[in-house]
Amino acid sequence: MDVIADTKSLATFCVRIANSSYLTVDTEFLREKTYWPQLCLIQIAGHDDAAVIDAIAPGIDLQPVFDLMDDPGLLKVFHAGRQDLEIFFHLNGRLPAPIFDTQVAAMVCGFGDSVGYETLVSKLAKQDIDKSSRFTDWSHRPLTNRQLDYALADVTHLRVIYDKLDQKLGKNGRHTWLEEEIETLTSNGTYEMDPAKAWKRVKSRNPKPRFLAILREVAGWRETEAKRRDVPRNRIIRDEALIEIAHHAPKSVEELARVRGLGKNLAEGRGGAEILSAVERGNTLPDSDCPRVERKDSLPRGIGPITDLLKVFLKMRCEELDVAPKLVASSSDIEKLAAFGADADVPALKGWRHQIFGDDAIALRDGKFAVVVRNKALTLINPGEPTS
Repeated sequence: MDVIADTKSLATFCVRIANSSYLTVDTEFLREKTYWPQLCLIQIAGHDDAAVIDAIAPGIDLQPVFDLMDDPGLLKVFHAGRQDLEIFFHLNGRLPAPIFDTQVAAMVCGFGDSVGYETLVSKLAKQDIDKSSRFTDWSHRPLTNRQLDYALADVTHLRVIYDKLDQKLGKNGRHTWLEEEIETLTSNGTYEMDPAKAWKRVKSRNPKPRFLAILREVAGWRETEAKRRDVPRNRIIRDEALIEIAHHAPKSVEELARVRGLGKNLAEGRGGAEILSAVERGNTLPDSDCPRVERKDSLPRGIGPITDLLKVFLKMRCEELDVAPKLVASSSDIEKLAAFGADADVPALKGWRHQIFGDDAIALRDGKFAVVVRNKALTLINPGEPTS
């Protein structure tokens, strides 16, 4: 198999496939040692052509690929494409558009929650994938034929999967459902990590505003430093050390050096001075400006049976309509519906979810419907209607 490893060949290939009505796209990357994903390969397929592009070939310019990603008249098809989209966003400054995500489409079409690519290849393309290259080092050169076959299969089978899912969405009238779900994937905010919000990624049970203020400042410093050095966050400071710093609020190099797992060299160097400055900023912040953890709505006691009933109804309705339950309502949504009824602020009471589930769920909760077994299946009836 030929691999595109120079700009001229890449430009020729991209011109050749630009007239396709859609492209299937995948990437191979490494992230264990870097903050940003290290792009190694790009796989692209049009209707009748496909290629593996060596993204780390010396001197190669990926601009022809970026031009394809920017073309508003060319649909880009990914499977579970969030990390692929992040790569293009980081390298090109923009997200590919428009896009179609086959994992989301499969959930809309009833293939289950977060369905894997291999499952769709088996069910829709009627093929098997060689899994032996899944955890390979994609930065090592030369790549083997087995690796290249594996990489190319990620976009050639995807053509069949896309065609069949698109047809199914057309038949069941659910293209608009898919568009709503893809909005999150196509939002720049999904891929922009604001250092001021980095503290929300750190799991801590301490809800005190002053603790959170210091944690916000120190986590923000770590985020900025990790980006600057292009290393994983935990290579700078582990979460456990961030929590300890926020808890003890050290004021000197000596106190900072005693933080478990921090290291004397970091405490005594430039990083230590910047951490202490971050701690001081958090310590001197006015009380009114300290972050607060949003309190979850307290749920009334005794809603367990109602929650269970609504979960049964969710499963029943999703089996009827052939859609993944996770896409319609989460466990948290169901609890809120059970507790607050029509006043619950949940996605299940908005858009297409409200039409297929939310409205009837509220009616069931409020006693306007009942669930009975008929012909070995659950069904909704009016309370006064005979059960047999």
